[in-house]
Amino acid sequence: MDTYFFIRTSWRSWQTLLFAGAGLLAAPLAIADGAFPATVPVPANNPMTPAKIELGKQLYFDPRISLSGTVSCNSCHMVQSNGSDNLPLSFGVFGRVDVPRNTPTVYNAAFNTVQFWDGRASSLEEQAKGPILNPVEMGMPNAQAVVDVLRKIPGYHAQFAQVFGGKEPITFDHAAEAIASFERTLVTPDSPYDRFVNGDKKALHVTAQEGLKLFNSVGCGTCHAGPMFDNPGLPMGQGFYQKFPAQPQNAACAKYVQKYHLHGDLGRYNVTHKDADKERFRVPGLRNVALTAPYFNYGTVPSLQEAVRVMAACELGKTLTDTQTKQIVAFLNGLTGKFPQVTLPHLPQTPDSTLLMKVADMAKEMQKK
Repeated sequence: MDTYFFIRTSWRSWQTLLFAGAGLLAAPLAIADGAFPATVPVPANNPMTPAKIELGKQLYFDPRISLSGTVSCNSCHMVQSNGSDNLPLSFGVFGRVDVPRNTPTVYNAAFNTVQFWDGRASSLEEQAKGPILNPVEMGMPNAQAVVDVLRKIPGYHAQFAQVFGGKEPITFDHAAEAIASFERTLVTPDSPYDRFVNGDKKALHVTAQEGLKLFNSVGCGTCHAGPMFDNPGLPMGQGFYQKFPAQPQNAACAKYVQKYHLHGDLGRYNVTHKDADKERFRVPGLRNVALTAPYFNYGTVPSLQEAVRVMAACELGKTLTDTQTKQIVAFLNGLTGKFPQVTLPHLPQTPDSTLLMKVADMAKEMQKK
């Protein structure tokens, strides 16, 4: 597992960061314990610089590193919205449906101790490679194919050389490192909850305050713990997993399982092949959860109110009243933070030439699979 250090910075001022050699100087954020972290974890072997962040943003938005030339990271993880696409299942190259899991938000993914629903990636760098090489998502056949495309785009030569140096600066690893660096700027602090725990007792409506108490008293906070409400404080690279649904035989849960098809995904088992990991998934964070419907790895639950009821029945074996549901939902709405302003990058061009001239042939090959 990579060694991580922590950057302390004002989230709204990435463009004004001051770098001195290998060090990073920035204004600290005075935030109390339990609220939004004042730091973002950064692996020591991938330090952040403005140039690397900008390169990563270009790559994040560049559809040319997909097989069809039409799908970028942003296609499913839309930073101009909430970091997801609000679809039950996403669409990849040539219109393929990305089964079986719902797309999680990229916002605050920098704080995930592992990535993907099944935790198969231990870092953002590792995660960034997955969709690009996934045959349904971005569809590139291998890492070398990605490198070949990037090397055909003249503007990237100078940028990769500036950021990474060396004889062959354009590599798949470097591309993933740049994308991960950009993703670490996608954080959403200063929610009503954060202001509340920092002393502004009017930041959360009384209904939301009741919901916060109920959230903890009924047991939600047992798993949805910590600043991101996703784990009790595990280190980077170590995932926190729970079975879902945990109580499928509960009468109330059984109805939800049938109604929303909450079965069939083996989850973490597909990574470890251990029976104990069947239907176990990384506990997702709850920051901005009010904006990221539909819910759960299946993407079949359409509203936050219904998701709260499902969790109560299927994880806690409890049935909430309408008032209790309203209170918890009010609290969860208070976890919506302030999104950074992300400007669209200008992508480097290919003067007097183009890429992806064999799209029709590729589409035919994809249809055979």
